[in-house]
Amino acid sequence: MSREQSFPNPFDLAVNTQRELLEATTGAFERAEVADDRLDTIESVDVGETPSEVVYRENKLELVHYESQTDEQSEVPILVIYALINKPFILDLQPDRSVVRRLLEAGHDVYLIDWNEPSRLDRHLTLDDYVNRYIENCVDEVRERSGQEKINVLGYCMGGTMSVMYTALHQEKVNALGLMAAGLCFDSSGGVLETWGDDDYYDPRDVTEVYGNMPSEFLDVGFALMDPIANYVSKYVRLYDNVENEDFVENFARMERWLSEGIDVAGAAYVEFLEDIYQDNKLYKNELELDGQHVDVTSIDVPILQILGEYDHLIPPGASKPFNDVVGSDDVTVIEYPTGHIGLSVSGSSHEEVWPKVAEWYHEKSVDADEETQSTFADVPEEEDVEVVVSDAAASESEAEADVSDDVEEARADVEDEDAGPAGVAGEGVEVVDGIGPTYAERLREAGIETVSDLAESDAETVAEAAGVGETRAQEWLDGLEADEE
Repeated sequence: MSREQSFPNPFDLAVNTQRELLEATTGAFERAEVADDRLDTIESVDVGETPSEVVYRENKLELVHYESQTDEQSEVPILVIYALINKPFILDLQPDRSVVRRLLEAGHDVYLIDWNEPSRLDRHLTLDDYVNRYIENCVDEVRERSGQEKINVLGYCMGGTMSVMYTALHQEKVNALGLMAAGLCFDSSGGVLETWGDDDYYDPRDVTEVYGNMPSEFLDVGFALMDPIANYVSKYVRLYDNVENEDFVENFARMERWLSEGIDVAGAAYVEFLEDIYQDNKLYKNELELDGQHVDVTSIDVPILQILGEYDHLIPPGASKPFNDVVGSDDVTVIEYPTGHIGLSVSGSSHEEVWPKVAEWYHEKSVDADEETQSTFADVPEEEDVEVVVSDAAASESEAEADVSDDVEEARADVEDEDAGPAGVAGEGVEVVDGIGPTYAERLREAGIETVSDLAESDAETVAEAAGVGETRAQEWLDGLEADEE
């Protein structure tokens, strides 16, 4: 080989180096010129734009109902149960990458539970509170609004785990159960959280004893450290390289907003989840109890759909699929797609390949339910009682309120004129007591416990039997009344 072939021409090398330096400098100046505009984009980007209204509230929880996108709509609605961590707009990030919109466009009626952030006063909320109180009340609200005896459920991540618990205890109200990246089995599944949840290394009570709730900042850092280079270096390099691309910056900003707006987790529920689900694997072993009630997963016989990310390092398929062999249902479908935990929600290919199949599955499983006579609600006359008022009050910020009939408006005025304290005046309905939603209030009314005064005169055993709850919770309601009187 000749010398000329072995070594580059020094003159050419110098010219190329100068050209590359000039291009890099020019690129830097061009990026600098748009940097301020892109910062404005990052700070003002919109998320969760699908039209909706809040139709039910309890404590911090909001039940959101989305506006229909089609002329024809399935009669069996879908209730989306989101995780207690982060905000749910990851499922409605932008119009072309919105799980909510895909379901609406396919003709489904969609509701979603937005948990919002618990206060320090909520640190004692347990998994039983979330499953048998909050989810139960939301399911009953959706059933009543839709006139359906059974509804469809779609649980995402931790919300999927709680959806399984709910279905095991109340499957008479569930038509079909969808589980999206749900953590259900933690026994050598390969997930990073399996090590994090190992009781040899970590005791969740150490955190909650100090902070009350599990701070979102702790969770955010823990998740980010699963891939520190990607989360702290690479993504910002990509942002710099693409800062002139407004669409890229908007997509980046939406994801960063979701990642940065974490939600604290109620202390008691966090401890239970780590100890019972991650560390002891009780759900998969069919040993889990909520407030003394066995969560028998082997009794679940509704249709089940598992939606899994092949490259999900948070909840890998091995933390979900083994559960299919435990449940009692013989109607189980699995959709496993080559994407990650978040990619199931936001990747363009997932919206093209996965969600049309999910929407169709719900339609197929809802056909029989659509044709059934839903006698549970068909024969119930409309009542001008406090429950109707509460339901309307939850939608008070909606334009639809203008269409409320005069008789309901009069009932609303009667209640609002009363000077109620934190637990309500003696003659007011029991749902003004913290923790008693419309479902429990209706059960108590049926047992003759209609007002705060009636409740105060009852004992915990009577209240528990009437409401269908444990005596511990019933006593909390009564203790709350005594505290407010003091």
